[in-house]
Amino acid sequence: MENVGLERVPKKAKKKRNVWKAIKEQKLLILMVVPLVIWLIVFCYVPLGGWIMAFQDYKPASGILGSAFVGLKHFKALFQDDLFYSSLINTLGMGSLGIIFGTGSSILFALLLNELRFTRFKKFTQTVSYLPHFVSWVIVANIVTTMLSTNGVVNQLLMAIHLISEPIQFMSDPSKFWFIVTFADVWKEMGWNAIIYLAAMVSIDREMYEAADIDGATRLQKMWSITLPSIRPIIMVLLIMSIGNLINIGFEKQMLLGNNIVADKALVLDKYALDYGIGMFRYSYGTAIGIFKSVVSVILIFTFNKIASKTGEGQLM
Repeated sequence: MENVGLERVPKKAKKKRNVWKAIKEQKLLILMVVPLVIWLIVFCYVPLGGWIMAFQDYKPASGILGSAFVGLKHFKALFQDDLFYSSLINTLGMGSLGIIFGTGSSILFALLLNELRFTRFKKFTQTVSYLPHFVSWVIVANIVTTMLSTNGVVNQLLMAIHLISEPIQFMSDPSKFWFIVTFADVWKEMGWNAIIYLAAMVSIDREMYEAADIDGATRLQKMWSITLPSIRPIIMVLLIMSIGNLINIGFEKQMLLGNNIVADKALVLDKYALDYGIGMFRYSYGTAIGIFKSVVSVILIFTFNKIASKTGEGQLM
């Protein structure tokens, strides 16, 4: 037993020396990360202390320390409000459509770009495709609204090819609102989201493609049998992250593209928190909505990460 104890001491000391050696070798990288860590702590972790407001009748004049503690009062009110469930359904609906069409379109676009052999045209197409990402939602909403108006390009085109006899009221039909928001978001973000898939495709061993060429495989067969399986771990990781943000879709798109006619379909959790929480000076109620969103996001991430680990695919943790 004494010999075992003597053997452990040098191993621990050696491990400690290796850690300090690694820190010294990577000190520049660590220094580069420090500002990001500080930003993360200040803007993401310190504000978590404000969650205590959800369990108080918070009054700005009294502050957090002086406000009365009411327990789960605001959570009970939240789960008894019909508008909350309506906004939750809208959030999950638009979020799910965004993941399905957003992820699918980005992967498909990356696959098509990867197959282009004209380098200049490929770079030009990629550059043009991710420019909408930098355009404000105010501008995008104006473009979409103009195109889908009764005198817009879409209606004029459909009438010109005799698919419809009279203009479709796209922006005043509640049943179409979710899809309008989804496709507007896909157009704006598809090129930007495809960048990481293209980067993953570049790292694929070219010898696999050469072997497939010798076997007489077509481009479609190579995409299906080589490219997609090779980037599947990346797809799964990004998919898990997207599912974690399923409930955090914001409210800008819905607010800018919505109107009084489609208001019931445009109400999402963030807009609900803004209007019925902060907008009505119910800060504790708004905080309760934020906590609910955070808890759901954490549950979704861990659930789908566990599913990915069980299936042997890419995982976050």
